[in-house]
Amino acid sequence: MVETRTVTETQKIAYQTTTVNDSSLPKGTKKVTTRGVAGVKTLTYQVTLTDGVQTAKKLVRSQVTKAPVTQVVKIGTKVTQQCDPNYSGACVPIASDVDCAGGSGNGPAYVEGPVRIIGRDVYDLDGNNNDGIGCED
Repeated sequence: MVETRTVTETQKIAYQTTTVNDSSLPKGTKKVTTRGVAGVKTLTYQVTLTDGVQTAKKLVRSQVTKAPVTQVVKIGTKVTQQCDPNYSGACVPIASDVDCAGGSGNGPAYVEGPVRIIGRDVYDLDGNNNDGIGCED
């Protein structure tokens, strides 16, 4: 005895992931802005049974019944400068040496003053007058 049946199955469709650079997020951070959602595909088969045993299976229709949603991940690219806590009024970068911008120093980092020395003057920005203010010229 030969019998033919129509059988439907569902199959998961994996979602894709897209990354986007974002200059408003700190470098090295990741933020998922759109969660990925798997889709669903419905497969319709014509199945032939002979004496109750499957002898053939033919795909007759494949249809996406729910489209997957692409996951979007933002990658931070913003470089945040770290400031030395010994100074206030301007950001004195943390470096091997910092000099006043426009002065005679050779860097490698520079700061636009004036800056107030609130701790140790590790970069000798106050100069010789020791008034607690650096790069004031």
